[in-house]
Amino acid sequence: MTPNNIVNMARLKGLDMIAVADHNTAGQLRAVKAVADAVGVSLLPAMELTTREEAHLLAYFLTVEEAEDFSREIYEFLPPIPNRVSLFGRQAFMNEDDEIVREEEKLLISALSLSVDALAERLRARGALAVPAHINRGANGILNALGFLPPGLPFDAVEVAPELPLPEKGIPPLKRLHSSDAHYLENIFERTEFLDMSECSPRGFFDYIRSG
Repeated sequence: MTPNNIVNMARLKGLDMIAVADHNTAGQLRAVKAVADAVGVSLLPAMELTTREEAHLLAYFLTVEEAEDFSREIYEFLPPIPNRVSLFGRQAFMNEDDEIVREEEKLLISALSLSVDALAERLRARGALAVPAHINRGANGILNALGFLPPGLPFDAVEVAPELPLPEKGIPPLKRLHSSDAHYLENIFERTEFLDMSECSPRGFFDYIRSG
């Protein structure tokens, strides 16, 4: 899952836009964008945040710089638990040539010491989008982590696993996104999901999500 492998697999599958959302960091986005720009794939800068409640929250940004700034902000809320390479593998950051430039010593999949509502509010204050991830799948989906979707939080959409059931009640009238959530190249979606956007760019995505 190097920058070139991700982007070029997306290109081979005919994707116009991809979101790359590493856990609790935006450290790889700059290299991915350089590769994506070179081959004509639009990158939606993103992160997958792990809240204090162990729920996963997707954060979408207009620019890599905005994502990197938020990444630096939340780093202090990441507990000082060292990564164990023998268990979790290397946490390597690469440049646009897929060369390793540094490694992160803190375990990035740890839960931040910020609640889901605190993170959603911080994202809203920055003009970013807050989208609960795979809400109906796995222990880190917000429905399983909390038992319900908290009302009144500034969520902009929800991401759902379409093959799994959703409760009939308690889901706000927000746009529902489907994602490959690919951790391996072969799991990246084919051209199965389409959004009616004014332009194929982060701005076009933001406008689509916020259009009601």
